[in-house]
This record gives sequence, C-alpha cells and structure tokens, in this order.
Amino acid sequence: MTTARAELHPDGLPSPRRWWAALAVWLSISMTVLDSSIANVALPTIARQFGAAPSESIWIVNAYQLAIVTTLLPLASLGEIVGYRLVYRAGIVLFTCASLVCAFSHSMGMLTLARTVQGLGAGGVMSVNGALVRHIYPHRQLGQGIGLNAMVVSAASAIGPTIAAGILAIGPWQWLFGINIPIGLASVAVGWLSLPENELSPRRFDWLSAALNALMFGLVINGVDVLSRTQARLAGALETLGGIVVGALLVLRELGRPRPLVPLDLLRNPMFALSVATSTASFSAQMLAFVALPFRFENVLHFSQVETGLLLTPWPAAVGLMAPVAGWLADRMSTPILCALGLAVFCGGLAALALTPAAPSAFDIGWRMAMCGTGFGLFQSPNNRMMLTSAPRERAGAAGGMLGTARLTGQTCGAVLIAILLHFFGDAGEEVGLWIAAVFAAAAAAVSLSRTAVRVAEAAPV
Repeated sequence: MTTARAELHPDGLPSPRRWWAALAVWLSISMTVLDSSIANVALPTIARQFGAAPSESIWIVNAYQLAIVTTLLPLASLGEIVGYRLVYRAGIVLFTCASLVCAFSHSMGMLTLARTVQGLGAGGVMSVNGALVRHIYPHRQLGQGIGLNAMVVSAASAIGPTIAAGILAIGPWQWLFGINIPIGLASVAVGWLSLPENELSPRRFDWLSAALNALMFGLVINGVDVLSRTQARLAGALETLGGIVVGALLVLRELGRPRPLVPLDLLRNPMFALSVATSTASFSAQMLAFVALPFRFENVLHFSQVETGLLLTPWPAAVGLMAPVAGWLADRMSTPILCALGLAVFCGGLAALALTPAAPSAFDIGWRMAMCGTGFGLFQSPNNRMMLTSAPRERAGAAGGMLGTARLTGQTCGAVLIAILLHFFGDAGEEVGLWIAAVFAAAAAAVSLSRTAVRVAEAAPV
C-alpha cells in the first residue's frame, strides 16, 4: 500500500515520464480507431470470401461496437477499484491477441466472435482513457493533452480508409488485422511502467449493475437497429422497450449509491450533465452528416467512390489541425463560450453543405467540409476537458466512461435517425438529415452557452 501511494502524482506526471505515458495512449487509441475504420472498408471483401450476405457481414462491425458500448461504464468503474492502468493494459493485450485471432479466422462466425473480443479490449482502452489523461497531464495543460489525443484520433480516422485500401491492393484482408499486432506490442512496452497510478476505491465491483448495463445497451441498440433496417418492426420495438425497462431498473438500483456504476452522482452536477448533453447532441449531428454525405455525393451529385473518399477527407483533417489549438485555448479561456463558438461554426458548415449547388466543384464541397471540421475540432477538446474536470479526481474513471458513452450514444442516435430519414424520404433524406444535423449543432451550442449561467450561479455568494 505504501509503495502504491508513493507513485501517486496529485497534478500530472513529471517529464519525461509524462510523454512516454502520452505516447502509450496515442498508440493504443490510434490502433482502436484505425481498426474500426479499416474493418468497414474490408466488409465487401470478407463477405465475398466467406460467401456471406451483407446483412450477416455487417456484424463484423456491429459486434465490435456493441462490445465497446456495453463495457465502457463497467470497465470505467472497475478502473477506480483495481487501477486505470491495469484495465488499460488488459484491454491492449486482449485487443492485440484478438487481432491475431481475427487474422487467422476461417469462418464468419469465428471472425465475428474474435471481433467481439476485440471490442471488449477496445472497451478497456476507451473506458479509462480520459481518466488516464487527467492523471498524465498537470491541470494547467489538461486541455492541451486532450487536444493532442483528439488530433491522434482524427489523423487515424482520416488515414484509416487509405491504409486499408493500400493493404488490400497488395495483400489479403487478414493483413488489416495483423497491422494491430506490432502497434499493440509497442503500446504495451511503452506504457507498462510509464502509465500513472490512481488512488483505489475500497468498494467491491457491482456485477449485477454491470450485467444490467450491458443488457440495457444491447437490447436498445440492437432493437433500434432491427426497427430501422428490417421489416421485423414489432420485434425491434419490443426489444427496444425491453432495454428501456432494464435501464429504468438499473437507475433505480443505482440511486443513492455513493459511487454508482452509472454515474448518477456526477449527473447531479449541472456543469457535468450539460457537458454530457452537449457532447451527445453534437455527436448525433456528426454521425447524421457522416452517414448522409457519402449517399449525397454519390447518388445526388454523382461523384465516384474515389472522389467521395477524397471529398470526405477535409473534415477529419480540419479536426486534427484544430484540436490541439482548441485544447491550448481551453486552458486559457471560457470553455462554454469556446464550445458554443465551435458549434456555431459547425452548424454553419452543415447548413452550407445542405445548400450545396446542384453541380458543385471539389472546392465548393471542400471548404464546407473543412468548416465543419474546424467547428467540431474547436468544440470537442474544450468540452471533453470540462466533462473530466467537472468530476472529482477520484471519479475520473466514471467521468471518462461517461465521456465515451455520450459520444457513442450520440453517434448511435444519429445513425438510426439518418436510416429512418433515408427510408422515408429516399435520396431527399440526405438533405433533410443535414438540416436536422445543423439543428442539433445549434441546440448543442445553446446548451453549451447555458453553462455560463450555471458557472455564475455557482460562483455567487450564498
């Protein structure tokens, strides 16, 4: 106990250990982001090799995402009990081993199972990533650290499809998963001793709440997917309703607990709750646009697949360039105003995309995409910083888990909504989706600004 306490650092790690720990985090998050994007590109190739229908092959992606969503909050809670870096190490090792199994999979079932295990490993990395960042950087540099993380994520997202296309051009799809192995081993080696320790919570892990959490997310996400993409609407509706009921039972169980698995204690803090709401709305807008734009570019504006890929690039590139700048600014100026400014630019970019002329040039689209990325990059790092710092340091794990949950919840809502719009409006659904995304971004900006009033009220003398 004495040794563990001696390794605690109350305000970030000393240099150079700080930068070794940051490098370990960058390697692991780039690996999980790359894997998500390159798997999407490989779906048609994998489906052809195994003779699987597209509806079956999509579970290569869905199983991975579902495993992450269902484990974020439980693993974040576990990190507070056994240590963030232990959960992180286990996640990286599990992800790397599962990548090896993916590369040697000889059936769709085996690959889907391996992808599920990969998702569990990615959940270990993502659940405590925010908490580790808070312990790695001193408070005065926390925004900068979050901005650098966002830059790494954006770069991995931008180059993922290109790397996948290059690998598939010279080798089999199995190489797409093999690329994770050296990155994973490097992350383990760099981070084994450099990642920070945290004060451990004496409470026991709540297995029942963890099971209810997994069941809730699993039923809701799969039920909404069935409801929006298939004809089995009654089954989808019942599954979604069942997930909502399980969620209500989970909330009732968690009420009154001092450190609940679902961080209801943090959500009672208006600043934290408003930051979560801002994040959820903005990521809904992002996903609405990300899904709508490829259809719009190819079906309405008649660009080729290669041209569409290039036209999508300015968005993540702009996020990557803006994120570290926004992180630096977040350490120096009002976060609610900075976020609202970014979301206003994001909203303007989405509206401009909806108003794209009938025969646009690449420049016409490029500056609009860059505008969206600039606005989103200006918002994301400061909002994440506020979410993490609105929670007590000993609850950094729960705050980090909620950060990831808000992002994935928003993205899921956006994906489901655009699927419904495409079903009912056909090709016009893309334009409707972009306008709805702009409304979501405007609403997120308004919510962000409301945090200034909360801050003033908290600072006022009683």
